[in-house]
Amino acid sequence: MALENKLGLTSSADLAREEERISKKKAVWLFESGTLDKLPVGTFASLKEIHKYLFDGIYDFAGELRTVNLAKGNFRFAPLMYLEAALTNIEKMPQDTFDEIIEKYVEMNVAHPFREGNGRSMRIWLDLMLKNRIAQVVDWSKVDKEDYLLAMERSPIKDVEIKVLLKAALTDDVDSREVFMKGIDHSYYYEGYTTFKTEEL
Repeated sequence: MALENKLGLTSSADLAREEERISKKKAVWLFESGTLDKLPVGTFASLKEIHKYLFDGIYDFAGELRTVNLAKGNFRFAPLMYLEAALTNIEKMPQDTFDEIIEKYVEMNVAHPFREGNGRSMRIWLDLMLKNRIAQVVDWSKVDKEDYLLAMERSPIKDVEIKVLLKAALTDDVDSREVFMKGIDHSYYYEGYTTFKTEEL
């Protein structure tokens, strides 16, 4: 079953295709209009703006905090009751060095604030921090998909792996649209969320 959407699609495959097409078109505009460079770097407010713009034409919840608990495989993201507190703490985290930025990214991934589209929004958010602080971004075409997924899965316990993986893919080509667009490639990752009730925790 597809998530409830503004397009009236009931097939999850059809929704995924349209979601990718629309969000990529919106991402190009975000990049080329200079809108991204005006956002407050590393804040949840900027992540909300990115998410809202990418998905506003698809979901009513674009830019809004999720209202369900989410899990992926055996990993459960931040429970709803702690989500706002987690986001407040993440906002306060430093973001001056590569290591600090990746640590902040890992914590935001654990929070997973939106019902759908976290990965794409957060990779843009991550690159904005990297561009602003160290004048580099991740060339996602140099990051192996499976290695990335495994490293992100393990990152809440040990973040060395994801740091090594992303550091090796850094580029000075911060103004390349092609490099930017690789970060929101829908085929780059698999979301595969399930929802569960609070009482099951």
